Amino acid sequence: MTEATHVTRTANAAAKSAKSAKAAKSDFSFGIEEEYHLVRLETDELADAPEAFIDACTDAMGDQVSTEFLKSQIEIGTRPHSSFSEARLELAALRTSIATVAREHGLAPVAAGTHPLSRRKGLSPTNSARYAELADALGGAVRRLVVCGMHVHVGLADDDLRIDIMNQARYFVPHLMVLATSSPFWEREATGLKSFRSVILDGLPRTGLPNRFDGFTDYTRTVQVLTAAGVIEDASKIWWDLRPSSKYPTLELRALDVCTDIDDAIAIAATFTCLCRMLHRLRAQNLSWRTYPVFLINENRWRAQRYGVEGSLVDFGRNALVPYSDLLSEILDLIAEDADALGCTAEVAHTRTIVARGTSADQQTRAYDEMVAAGQSSDAALRAVGAHLRTATIAT
Repeated sequence: MTEATHVTRTANAAAKSAKSAKAAKSDFSFGIEEEYHLVRLETDELADAPEAFIDACTDAMGDQVSTEFLKSQIEIGTRPHSSFSEARLELAALRTSIATVAREHGLAPVAAGTHPLSRRKGLSPTNSARYAELADALGGAVRRLVVCGMHVHVGLADDDLRIDIMNQARYFVPHLMVLATSSPFWEREATGLKSFRSVILDGLPRTGLPNRFDGFTDYTRTVQVLTAAGVIEDASKIWWDLRPSSKYPTLELRALDVCTDIDDAIAIAATFTCLCRMLHRLRAQNLSWRTYPVFLINENRWRAQRYGVEGSLVDFGRNALVPYSDLLSEILDLIAEDADALGCTAEVAHTRTIVARGTSADQQTRAYDEMVAAGQSSDAALRAVGAHLRTATIAT
């Protein structure tokens, strides 16, 4: 993945230069949202949280905590940050606060894309008009959403810049998905995939990778087709892997499983932020990352879901499969200047550690396989993995 292969000169240089000057106001601030499963302390099985738990969380964390589709889920969000070390401190504090409140209700949070002991049966949707509407609109597909993800917002003040960066950044979505994989189990079975959460989400409409848009006006016009028809009321019902946030002036990466390890979460957020800055930097030089058909990027997306860090992705410039570890090294070279400028060189370098020791999905699968090989039952192995996830979630 060399720049000579994937970088092209942008047409209409004068216009692009003018837009780049305007877009330079973007400071690449960022924020992180995490969703957690809620389990009973005594069994490690998913449990519906009582209203008193939600009220206590709101008292402790205010608007930084919110409900999710199921009562067995909770979501937190950091404030906007420019320092990754400060973001880590806040993320750790939020996880600790959730765990403290949960403990008072006999519960614990678990950060994983799916839970090894999860079953859809018996779980209840949260009581809200929005979720009731989703349940009605999506039918049985929405009842499979026993999944948790991580979203990373990167501040990009200019509307057209946000779309331009989204068009280019689609290429890197599979590379980032690989690092976050944490959902190898579904319905108490090993799936053979590193991110089964992505398979679940692919069953919903308006998910996956976005198409290319010519600019913010083109994007808005496209969304208006569905809003005018009454299919959706606004762009918040578009759940692409990568989208312009409907709430903030940010580009939102939504493709990631939630990371069990906080340092993994920060490393991935830093890498995505640096990639956005790198693409912005190219734009200022009237250069652009080459865009590829969604069909091709989806092949890498599948390989990311299936094989994770142990696999390979297609380098479209070389027309060859390349080990993920090699591709990551090339990405880190590409964004070295940006990591230095944003003060996150150490955080970005942690992605090498993720590859070397494996993601949460790799660790879960390894622990499960070792216990089964040692003669333990599948149920006992799954429960051991569940206990590990509960402990690791708050190992801050």
